[in-house]
Amino acid sequence: QVHLVESGGGSVHTGGSLRLYCAASGSIYSIGNMGWYRQTPGNQRELVASIGSGGSTNYPDAVKGRFTISRDNAKNSVYLQMNSLKPEDTAVYYCNAFITNNGLNWRDYWGQGTQVTVSS
Repeated sequence: QVHLVESGGGSVHTGGSLRLYCAASGSIYSIGNMGWYRQTPGNQRELVASIGSGGSTNYPDAVKGRFTISRDNAKNSVYLQMNSLKPEDTAVYYCNAFITNNGLNWRDYWGQGTQVTVSS
């Protein structure tokens, strides 16, 4: 069994910053891509940032230059530094990780979500 636990959400004003944390625990042999997604009511979950096991990163244009994803492989953790936040960044943010517990079978795992609210 694998669990992803997130923390760090909250409420800020426009222009503020928040840092999200996510730690994976349980039966883990290896972790591939890790990422952060967000979702607002009535909309699909969308990618915010992803990072490969070697550190390569990917961001959509909406957050590029404002958000930074990083990971600590020794701690099975991924982080999201969010700067210059805008009201449209308001959403529930979910941590995602592609994990194998035996080196053969891989699957996606999701955290429980953490609310980020940006007020103008």
